[in-house]
Amino acid sequence: MNKQKNSRREFLKTSALAAAAFTIVPRHVLGGQGFLAPSDHLTKAVIGVGSMGRGHFKYAGTKTVAICDVDKRHLQIAAGMLEKGVKQLHDYRDLIQLPEVDIVHIATPPHWHGIMAAEAAKAGKDIWCEKPMTRTIGEGKRVKEAVQQHGRIFRLNTWFRFDANFYGMAVPVKKIKKLVDSKMLGWPLTVTVGRHTGFDWKFYWVGKDNLPVEKVPAELDYDMWLGPAPYKPYSEHRTHTTFRGYWDYDGGGLGDMGQHYLDPIQYFLGKDNESPISVEVDAPQQHSDAVGTWRKIVFTYADGCKIVLDGEGKIDDVPYIDGPNGKLYPGFKSDIPNMEQKLAAFPEPEAQVTDFVQAVKERKKFALNEDNGHRSCTLVNMGLIAVRLGRTLKYDPVKEEFINDEAANRLIDQPMRGPWTI
Repeated sequence: MNKQKNSRREFLKTSALAAAAFTIVPRHVLGGQGFLAPSDHLTKAVIGVGSMGRGHFKYAGTKTVAICDVDKRHLQIAAGMLEKGVKQLHDYRDLIQLPEVDIVHIATPPHWHGIMAAEAAKAGKDIWCEKPMTRTIGEGKRVKEAVQQHGRIFRLNTWFRFDANFYGMAVPVKKIKKLVDSKMLGWPLTVTVGRHTGFDWKFYWVGKDNLPVEKVPAELDYDMWLGPAPYKPYSEHRTHTTFRGYWDYDGGGLGDMGQHYLDPIQYFLGKDNESPISVEVDAPQQHSDAVGTWRKIVFTYADGCKIVLDGEGKIDDVPYIDGPNGKLYPGFKSDIPNMEQKLAAFPEPEAQVTDFVQAVKERKKFALNEDNGHRSCTLVNMGLIAVRLGRTLKYDPVKEEFINDEAANRLIDQPMRGPWTI
């Protein structure tokens, strides 16, 4: 084949093989054959094309060339939204081996995220993964290892640390980080997340403890849907749009919304490389299968910073951020006189790579990646473990394990149903 006709995918494969041994060099530095022009589109495949997955077909700079789902009905609906010729697959393992795919977008229930992300990385694909990043802390470690070992670019699909107004704050997180970095509020800080500060924990994502055993629909491969999760008899409420209410697949409202709310806090507190040292919980006793509600969860860091999660919406008249020198309220209001004018004198936060297509083309780490994404997902999973066990837990953020609590540590790496492993 003429060198001038070498495809970008051949170049990507060559880069992937070299990644384990050499630092990846941006393509615009390499130049020559294989250079991916900024006008070129990256190819994408979506695993899981239910309602969430179907919302991710059209992103600027990408073209969807393959889709995968274990529900034939989902595939049929999705195919009708796309150009003819898009490949339709049943098994994600076939999809991640397609040579024409650059990016794999994972939009399955969370119990599949870890396995699929790690396998996609090993197959030389860059990865766009829905939140939560992984269902367990241990799976997050494995994804981080796989992505870095194979030199891939990873994006977690929550964007509030770098884009859009942040719920009740009415400003982007960048402005909150600038305020925190200025130290006008003092240190340590307490951040309270609840309805009065614009956050809703979606407690309708709870499970049922009396599920009827029902016939598996003909279009659904239920065994493959379960995958690594323990076998449970089929019930419609266990799958698709209501799966979040069951421990085997997700973690209720905290699993659904946790990274949206908590990842930006890790960012503006400067905690992207650490985790809390304890988590306290106030919650009713949980069912072994169905996720329930909780009243309050408190994370404490080594320096005294705290994140308080108000589940019931009963904490009123407290600021979003409370510091020894000042407070920040919803709407970016503060008790510091002339706060906005004073803030103008401070430097802006460090720039981030917020365009995933750019990150992939130039081999630059995305703003929300396998490192900081794993840390903010660890917050979610620490909270869920404390809720399940109903007690305060101490955590070693370096070893990434609970201290003197065997039951809690068993939930870091949970058994997978064979033949699935990560």
